Amino acid sequence: MDDEAFWVRAPGQGELRPVRLPDPGPDDVVVRTLYSAVSRGTESLVFHGKVPPSQHADMRAPFQEGEFPAPVKYGYLNVGVVEHGELRGHTVFCLYPHQTRYVVPASAVTLVPDEVPAERAVLAGTVETAVNAVWDAGPMLGDRVAVVGAGMIGASIAAVLAGFPAIRVQLVDVDPSRADLAAALGVEFVTPDQARGGCDFVVHASATEAGLRRSLELLGPDGVVHELSWYGDRPVRVPLGEWFHSRRLAVRASQVGAIAANRRGRRGHAERLALAMELLADDRFDALVAKECRFADLPKLFSGELPALATRVIYDHR
Repeated sequence: MDDEAFWVRAPGQGELRPVRLPDPGPDDVVVRTLYSAVSRGTESLVFHGKVPPSQHADMRAPFQEGEFPAPVKYGYLNVGVVEHGELRGHTVFCLYPHQTRYVVPASAVTLVPDEVPAERAVLAGTVETAVNAVWDAGPMLGDRVAVVGAGMIGASIAAVLAGFPAIRVQLVDVDPSRADLAAALGVEFVTPDQARGGCDFVVHASATEAGLRRSLELLGPDGVVHELSWYGDRPVRVPLGEWFHSRRLAVRASQVGAIAANRRGRRGHAERLALAMELLADDRFDALVAKECRFADLPKLFSGELPALATRVIYDHR
């Protein structure tokens, strides 16, 4: 069977294109994809051509082809089996787009531990983002925390924070059905009007103005909102009046492209990803997958409404 990849042909239009693999070099591996995953936030913005020109360079995925807005091959959650190279037979994770097989340097893949199922390992990039966010936030014993936005990233962060002793974690979302997700992750669920204030820090991942406003409202004095939402080309109003100054609040960006400042120089990207993979031995993370689709159905999937949680893509190899 010929190899294929998913491309954004034009904003709002996707297609599968044939791929001719290059001959592997002595330091390369050939990977046959088992699963990839769609991360709604970033990939939806890419699909609809909403990446601002000022961010075209920073938003490039490691193995992206083409340029924003289109045509472009984009994605970064991929798990497969090595068919050729020094890791032959091993299951690996790679920051590669949606493609049936690919050739990359062996240094670009991360081994999936035996205790982590391949279908769960596809979340490694998402959990790595959560690890970096928790490093940024620096939780302390007894902290009161809210995570606003129970999508793929917010839920991942809540799951990681739930492992800290004596921390109160609220997962906040406008959708009451997310209570089941929170229960699976082992954290409390509340709607925005139910959320308790006085938080030491809040992680915001709803990508909405209302979510950011509520995040600031939930902070106690000297509290910090760690902002993980990426808004693309949408302008966002931040409420800096009322209690913002009297409580000495702060909004701080958290982005996975750089190691958190309080770990930089002591941890590298490979170590951070390996830690994320270690955390994925916990089967609670299975709750982050909302649906599955076949690789052949990716153009149809992107043309509809993507779920807020992950969509796992299954590859049929004949």
